[in-house]
Amino acid sequence: MSDAVRKELQRQFNHELMAAHQYEALAWWCAHRTLPGFARFFRHQAAEEREHAARIGRHLLDRGVQPVMESVPAPRMDFASLLEVARHAQTLEAANSRGIQTAYEAAVTARDYPAQVLLHWFINEQVEEEAWTAEMVNRVEAATCAGALLDLDRHIERLLESDKSAGH
Repeated sequence: MSDAVRKELQRQFNHELMAAHQYEALAWWCAHRTLPGFARFFRHQAAEEREHAARIGRHLLDRGVQPVMESVPAPRMDFASLLEVARHAQTLEAANSRGIQTAYEAAVTARDYPAQVLLHWFINEQVEEEAWTAEMVNRVEAATCAGALLDLDRHIERLLESDKSAGH
């Protein structure tokens, strides 16, 4: 594995862990505001991000490289509204997509076919991840009264999970 590909995979490995940490923070923000549906959904997202890091870590190990865990910065927790939280999740996923694309470009340049195959999975996954964040932002924007927001909180997991499984 070239140094450039190793460096990018290590960076993305740590980025996935940072995203998991941030989703945990979003879950706690929601729990504090009595939005248990959003809290559960963000905890699920945190678990997915940890699994994504593990996928990259296993790839590195399989290729004789030890994954190196770096410090995870403190997550943002100062949000004025659920809409701000939803938009932050959308920003997180867009940054994740950019990071994966950068790693893929390094793999293409190095003609590292195993890394390209690994990253194809992530590229497809990010289409789904960006779609659910866009839908979440749209749904939170549309919930213009407290009753609508509480109804959305009760159903957010089902709504977004069904969209994920349908490939939206």
